[in-house]
Amino acid sequence: MQVREINIHIKRNFAKWQAFLKKTGITEFSPKETQQVERTFVWEEDGEIMATGSIAGNVLKYIAVCSKVKGHGETFNELVSKLVNEAATMGRFHLFVFTKPQYVQSFGYVGFHALAVVDDGAIMENGTPDVHDYIQDLPHFADQDDSQIAGIVMNANPFTNGHCYLVEQASKENDHVYVFVVSQEASLFTAAERYQLVQAGCADLDNVTVVPGGDYMVSYATFPAYFLKDDQNVAHFQAALDATLFKEQIAAPLNITRRYVGSEPFSPTTDIYNQELTRVLPPEVEVKILDRAANASQDVISATKVRAAIANDELAVVQDYVPQTTLSFIQNHWSDLRARIKEGSLE
Repeated sequence: MQVREINIHIKRNFAKWQAFLKKTGITEFSPKETQQVERTFVWEEDGEIMATGSIAGNVLKYIAVCSKVKGHGETFNELVSKLVNEAATMGRFHLFVFTKPQYVQSFGYVGFHALAVVDDGAIMENGTPDVHDYIQDLPHFADQDDSQIAGIVMNANPFTNGHCYLVEQASKENDHVYVFVVSQEASLFTAAERYQLVQAGCADLDNVTVVPGGDYMVSYATFPAYFLKDDQNVAHFQAALDATLFKEQIAAPLNITRRYVGSEPFSPTTDIYNQELTRVLPPEVEVKILDRAANASQDVISATKVRAAIANDELAVVQDYVPQTTLSFIQNHWSDLRARIKEGSLE
């Protein structure tokens, strides 16, 4: 078979590639899944695609081998090795793959290790730094094994009085609290800015440790789910996988036995996430859902409202929702933040 690279963002290439993948049972080709694809390789025989795989950031996806291929396992190994090597030429040495549970063993043969497996799928990683390196690099405490330790994961886009309330409650009820800040660059406030705002907002809480979420606490909604059947609930799958990853790879080695989240009266997707946390984490990790904090007017605080106020040039509204540390940053960067919104970065 001949191996060549194709650009799936060209219509005729996409059509042929899609037709092959549909034959293998992959049916999800929404822009959310395909727009992130940077490079795609195909294995062809007499002009027909027999295998394919793609690179999207640090994720390998749309990997499939035709069942008619002789030496199916060898071709799969060759395909994944090719993708890993090509990713290395792009400076990417730590990779992830999301796949069906029945393929975990196959990816294991080519150097991938399972981080979390649920009924509908799995997340696996290859390369360094891996999850063990991530855990080792985090701050640890002398009394780690004998302490009541809590965890909070937040995007904090930006850090609000609601986030502050959540952290303060956890601080009062536990010996130590890890606050993991999502490191993904997909927000109005950059990852570095969000991390800075959370650190500043928690500076007076001695038992709170703010850390970057790294590659392990990203927006779960970005988890690839192209291999699921049409009738499977993507949001439940993504949330369950994220919760399992946190429980097994983060909470267990750090002795985190409580996870704090805010109630979600507005977002059905986030409400599903909270449901999955309460289903997956106990009994090892207790889930504490706190009612969302409100301002003096009994208006529920949310980062979404803060971003909308910035977009509407309403600084007085922003003051109602954020601590002084966040307010000072927003005041000093008002023009820049509004410019980002105009460029399409309101998320």
